[in-house]
Amino acid sequence: MKVVLFCGGMGTRIREAGDNVPKPMVPIGYRPIMWHLMKYYAHFGHKEFILCLGYRGDVIKQYFLRYDECESNDFVLSHGGKKLELVNSDISDWTITFADTGANTTIGGRLKAAEKYLGGDQYFLANYCDGLTDLHLPTLLDHFQQRDKIASFVCVKPNLSYHVVSVLPDGRVGEIKPITDTDLRINGGFFLFKRDVFRYIRDGEDLVAEPFQRLMAENQLLAYPYDGFLQCMDTFKDKQRLDDLYMRGNPPWQVWKNGNGNGNGNGSESTNRITQARVPLSSIPRL
Repeated sequence: MKVVLFCGGMGTRIREAGDNVPKPMVPIGYRPIMWHLMKYYAHFGHKEFILCLGYRGDVIKQYFLRYDECESNDFVLSHGGKKLELVNSDISDWTITFADTGANTTIGGRLKAAEKYLGGDQYFLANYCDGLTDLHLPTLLDHFQQRDKIASFVCVKPNLSYHVVSVLPDGRVGEIKPITDTDLRINGGFFLFKRDVFRYIRDGEDLVAEPFQRLMAENQLLAYPYDGFLQCMDTFKDKQRLDDLYMRGNPPWQVWKNGNGNGNGNGSESTNRITQARVPLSSIPRL
């Protein structure tokens, strides 16, 4: 199954990580976040990538054109440095399509631009390219295909320290509790689509604000509640959190090293509770 990655974000809220760098190229350890995400998909057998480039797409192109396998793999150097033998490889079996989709194009527009590169595939994956997870991907695929809908996305509890306040009609406070203790879920940025999704996207539209509303009206949109690890990188603080996990060793998203992915939070117990909340996804800002 092909993977469409939205790589046009500027990363304005994480400028501290490096000016003039597209958001997918912000490093976690010594590799950009998009590399970690691509390794995640490749671990589960999805090795055909369509990169929807935008802001500083040239940086992403040059990264892969000059890709150095030695940075993340063991190798043997001999004959006075004249011979180099890799013990293993990262991307030798990947196929990467680089598609320039415009600097200011909406997510919906980027997705439509990628349609011609899907070939005859009827199903495909997509991602905002700014988050990492330990989710067991085959479980998500089964959830989607068994229900035979057009679109699905992973939804998670917000990793925020805010408190939710309930105000009574006379102004008195009825309840205060951490947002993590509510049924609120946000869009995690991991998507599954049937090719039919393109019928719901108009020119100039975002993905969530308009097309998802049309899909909901026809009962064609699924949400997959996940309570395991999923961390988006929207702010510099989010990047620091990912860096800290990486520096400790064995970060949870590196399923290619630590196992086959987590099966927790597969939606079986919490689906009814969450889908009734119907949180407006368009209220969650994405780059």
